[in-house]
Amino acid sequence: MKTKVLNNSHEETRRPPNKSETLGHCPDTPPKLVGPLHVEFNSKQTLHKVREEMGSHLLEGGRYKPPDCIAQQKVAIIIAFRNRHEHLIHWLYYLHPILMRQQLDYTVYVINQDGEGVFNRAKLMNAGYVEAMKQYDYDCFVFSDIDLIPMDDRNLYRCFDNPRHLAVAMDKFNFHLPYNTFFGGVSSLSKSQYLKINGFPNTFWGWGGEDDDIYNRIIFRGMSISRPDLVMGKYRMIKHKRDLHNEANPKNPGKLRQTLQTMNTDGINSLKYTVKEIKKDILYTFINVDIEAPLK
Repeated sequence: MKTKVLNNSHEETRRPPNKSETLGHCPDTPPKLVGPLHVEFNSKQTLHKVREEMGSHLLEGGRYKPPDCIAQQKVAIIIAFRNRHEHLIHWLYYLHPILMRQQLDYTVYVINQDGEGVFNRAKLMNAGYVEAMKQYDYDCFVFSDIDLIPMDDRNLYRCFDNPRHLAVAMDKFNFHLPYNTFFGGVSSLSKSQYLKINGFPNTFWGWGGEDDDIYNRIIFRGMSISRPDLVMGKYRMIKHKRDLHNEANPKNPGKLRQTLQTMNTDGINSLKYTVKEIKKDILYTFINVDIEAPLK
């Protein structure tokens, strides 16, 4: 009687490759970008309509991974939020298709400030960073205002060798950069860049100043700003009135003279907040946080 000998190097013991082993990495330039986009806010969009249109492409929590390649970066989109539900609809309607065409492995996080205290954009962004890192090993963070929509999908929502300022040409400023050190609206920092500047300041209550403080932190840590050109960096802003409890704070500009002294102790290492609720919609992850805001 003959005995069949199995050689472990032969076909019988080979395991089938998993998906990540069969896919290649996504190219540097995504192939389905279309360039300039028509952006307008007159259409009567609803969250229900956007869910119907986008939901089949997304995983719970506003999560997406390109199906045909491995994304070059894992990106958390962080939005500081309060009482801007109509703006959120427009943002989701326009940005999800753009981010998909850019072949990002991304999740959208809407960080809502609980209560009626004074708004603090930068502290909410810090909380978004911490909460996002609890869910996935992101290596890139895009911090975005809810009212800004890019007008060109070649403006990539990813990270670069230097911190990136994306919203360089808003219609509000006649599609020009308002001043050379402007870092407001939409920006991206890698995990290492963000930690190098100790995150964002927690002490800028009310409107104004925090983006200039972030710019200062970047410069003081020996980095520079990169930007797209004024064509690719165009944005349309959803018009709105100043939010209640987000009035301009006259104390904020003076704090900018102290950035070098305060940045080591005011930032991600001193952040305090409490998560009140986490809800995962198909379009986004909503995180409601108490950031101990003063009432005035």
